[in-house]
Amino acid sequence: MTRTCQEIAAYSERLYYDLEFGSCKAWKEDGGGHCVGYMPVYAPREVIHAAGAMPVGIVGAGDWLEVIRGDAYYQSYLCHIPRSTVDLAVTGRLEFLDGMLFPSTCDVIRNLSGMWQMLRPETYSRYVDVPQNFDPEIGGRFWEHELRELARELGEVTGTEVTDARLRASIKLFDENRAVVNEMYALRRDQPHRAPTSEVYLVLRAGNVVDVETHTALVREYIDTAKATDRPDMDNSRVVIVGTFCEQPPLGLIKSIERSGCFVVDDDMLLVSRWFTADPAPDGDPFGALARAFVDHTVPTAVMYSPTSGRGKALVERVRRARAEGVIFAAPSFCVPALLDQPMLVAELDREGIPYTAFKYSENTGQFGPIREQTGTFADTMKLWSAA
Repeated sequence: MTRTCQEIAAYSERLYYDLEFGSCKAWKEDGGGHCVGYMPVYAPREVIHAAGAMPVGIVGAGDWLEVIRGDAYYQSYLCHIPRSTVDLAVTGRLEFLDGMLFPSTCDVIRNLSGMWQMLRPETYSRYVDVPQNFDPEIGGRFWEHELRELARELGEVTGTEVTDARLRASIKLFDENRAVVNEMYALRRDQPHRAPTSEVYLVLRAGNVVDVETHTALVREYIDTAKATDRPDMDNSRVVIVGTFCEQPPLGLIKSIERSGCFVVDDDMLLVSRWFTADPAPDGDPFGALARAFVDHTVPTAVMYSPTSGRGKALVERVRRARAEGVIFAAPSFCVPALLDQPMLVAELDREGIPYTAFKYSENTGQFGPIREQTGTFADTMKLWSAA
C-alpha cells in the first residue's frame, strides 16, 4: 500500500522520538553488524559503512528528555547537546554502540570525546581532527592519512577490513543517498507547499538511525509521494535558516516558524547528509577520492576555517538560488561557531540588502510562542517591503 506524506512523516517521527534507538538495535540483532555513532556536523560515514558498521547519528536528546545526570558533567553556560548526549550515555541508551566518533566541531565536542572515554573506556572512540588547510598537498594528504588510520582502527573493532573495493561500494551508496536528499531539498525549494520543512526535517533525521539503503528508499518514496500530492499553496515568505548545523532544532520550533507564515526553502541542518558539493571520483584510490572531495567540494560552514569572507558570499548565493526573501539566524544558545560567524554573515547580507532576524534556541526548548511572534512579524515585514 502506498503511504501518504503524512504517513511517511509519522513513521519518521517515531524514529525521531525513539531515544532507545530501536531501529538500530533491530538492525544489529538481525545480523546487520556493528553500530558506530558520530556527532554532528560531519563524519566519514563511507568509511564506517565499509568497515561493516551502521553509522548512527547522535544529535542529543531533543526536547523530550529531562536532562539530570548530564548537567553534572558540564557547565550551564555551554550548549545543551553535550549534556543530553552524556545523559543518553549514563542512562544506558547508547550501550549498543560499538564505537563513537567526535568530529572537529568546537571545543565542547572535543571535550565530549574525552568525557566519553572516561564514561565508556571499553568502547572505541576517536576525535576526528579534520583538516583546516585546504591545500590538497597539505590538508588533503593529512585527511587521507587520517581516513586510512580510521579505517584500520574500525576494521579492528568490527573484524572487517576496509578494502578499496568495499570503500568504493560504500561511497557509491552514500553518493546515491546524497543525490536523493539534494533532490528532496530542490523539491522543497521549488514547491515548498508540497514538501514542508516539518516533514523534510523528519525524513532527513531518519537517516541517523536506519541503514543508508533504507534511508535512500525512504527519501525517494517521500519525493514521489510529495510530487503527486495536491496541497494548497500559500503566500508565505521564503526564508533560509542558518546556524542549526550542530545542535539540531526541536521539531516544535520548525513547526512554529512554518505557522508564522514562512516557507523554509534552505537550511544547514544535518549537513552530514549533503556535505560534499560534488561526488568523490569513482575510480582510483577511494581514500584519496574522499580526501580530495573534502578539500575541494565541502559546503561552507562555521565549523570549517576560512581565511576569507567566503562564507558570507556563499550565504548570499544560497539566498539567491533559493529565491529567498530573508534569512533567519537560529543559533543554539552558547554555540560559539554559529555566534562568531553571524556578524560576518550579517555584514554581507547588509551589503546586499537582504533582510534577516535572529534568535537563539536550545534543543530542549518547549515554549515557541515568542519565536513564532518574532518570525511572524519578520514575515509580515518582508511582505510589506516587497510590496513597496
